[in-house]
Amino acid sequence: MFSFNLTHTDGAARAGVMTTPHGVVETPAFMPVGTQGAVKAMTPRLLEDAGAAIILGNTYHLWLRPGAELIARRGGLHRFNGWSRPILTDSGGYQVFSLAARRTVEEQGVHFRSHLDGSAHTLTPERAVEIQACLGSDIAMVLDECPPHPSPKDALATSLQLTTRWARRCRARLQELRAGDTVQGLAPTNPGQAQFGIVQGGVHADLRAESAGQLAGLDFEGYAVGGLSVGEPNELMYEVVGGVAPRLPVGKPRYLMGVGTPADLIEAVDRGIDLFDCVLPTRNARNGQLFTRHGPLNIKNARYAEDDAPVDSSCACYTCTHFSRAYLRHLYISGEITSSILNTVHNLSFYLDTMRLIRHAIAFGTFPAFKQEYLSALRVRPFAS
Repeated sequence: MFSFNLTHTDGAARAGVMTTPHGVVETPAFMPVGTQGAVKAMTPRLLEDAGAAIILGNTYHLWLRPGAELIARRGGLHRFNGWSRPILTDSGGYQVFSLAARRTVEEQGVHFRSHLDGSAHTLTPERAVEIQACLGSDIAMVLDECPPHPSPKDALATSLQLTTRWARRCRARLQELRAGDTVQGLAPTNPGQAQFGIVQGGVHADLRAESAGQLAGLDFEGYAVGGLSVGEPNELMYEVVGGVAPRLPVGKPRYLMGVGTPADLIEAVDRGIDLFDCVLPTRNARNGQLFTRHGPLNIKNARYAEDDAPVDSSCACYTCTHFSRAYLRHLYISGEITSSILNTVHNLSFYLDTMRLIRHAIAFGTFPAFKQEYLSALRVRPFAS
């Protein structure tokens, strides 16, 4: 029930069609982040109007509240949150590892205390698979270890091997569920769920190559590049992505986790990436920063108090076609909830429209020129791929 077909290439840039049990996603694609089953300040209808084809849900948060089994009894996350299109869920690993003093890592898994009430929990690779089976996402991520940046190379190498062993256990548990096993008597809410492996290895090309090779042997439906956008220079991130993407199976989607700015998306597409997620468009919207074709605009600035222009004259989103910068600034300064809604509608529309333009450029074989023109308008220096 899951498939991926490449339709066009332009250099390393790829356009394709990813088919899931809940619909089709044209790639390259950006996934708005719905941490607790909802994209902040957005309804499913607003997300659809903005052009979202797939969203991301957070396993850690949904497991702790309201509970994976509770969601399974409601028919899965799609029925629970009213989003009928595809959903990708992360494994919860990043959130658990970010708890630092609240967690310990062992071969079995990760022991941690909830940030909500201090209660003790253990997240194993098998449990991460089971939680996501209850949620019924279309794409489930394996549990991986997320070392901090920077970390010594020997520590990254040890972590990489643990991530591979956990990936094998995740794959085995999913196969058991596919064969008819249940989670506390509950069947998976999405029998067609796909599973992606996660390549680790820090900024070291040899470790990344080793990780990619090990995971490719496990025949996941797709592959992610994790452990980037954690403080390393952009040029180094692009170098790592450019090195690891060609080592992943050609006929399967490639997902760069947690990235990034509009320029990051374009640079990563230029290196062969198909899927992205990031909190920037939603978080920055709530903080008054709006993305435009000529760089970010801080709507809180006093100079917009009597500016009757839209946020971006080339944007056709609801916010830009109905409201002025002056009004949006008034809403933000006044602390109105509507400020977060309208700002988020614009930022997500901007990101999703950027992905549409990228797909068109790849299809027409004009991606290099598009990249140059787009980054020039942003006043961002392109990096050679």
